[in-house]
Amino acid sequence: MPPQLRLNAVAFISPQNHPILIRTFVQSQDDLKYHYIAHTSLDVIDERITAAIAAKSTECYMNLLYTMEDVAVYGYMTPLKVKIIVALALNDSVVRDADVLMIFKALHTAYRQSVANPFLRLNAPIDGYNDHAALLAAGSSKWKAFRKRVDDIGKAVGVATTTA
Repeated sequence: MPPQLRLNAVAFISPQNHPILIRTFVQSQDDLKYHYIAHTSLDVIDERITAAIAAKSTECYMNLLYTMEDVAVYGYMTPLKVKIIVALALNDSVVRDADVLMIFKALHTAYRQSVANPFLRLNAPIDGYNDHAALLAAGSSKWKAFRKRVDDIGKAVGVATTTA
């Protein structure tokens, strides 16, 4: 039986490196920790992007970015340069890339479905500006469906449980 992955946090970062959504699934007071992890991951992603451009790679999945304390951080960049960062709880079992890639594809699909909704852009300025951060404010009531999809993916993967 394959080991169950435990998802601690998910972050969506805009092409201009603005946080779109940072969702934590741990019950402790570590929200700031996962904001820090998301922002420090951007440096590693930038290095990987530079290396991928030099190698002319078109791969979206960036593998394991780094490990820190009790989490393993993985990265993914969509063709529109939106970065998805996942923090998985570290354990003694081997994490297969296929399992992590499946999580990223589900998260990417949730994002793509939300962005494709034409009714979310009713109050958006029409200036050809490609930064979705203004439209994708995590607290926006228009994005309840997106947050619910991300939560559903977190539940399907397995949410880390902590005991206080």
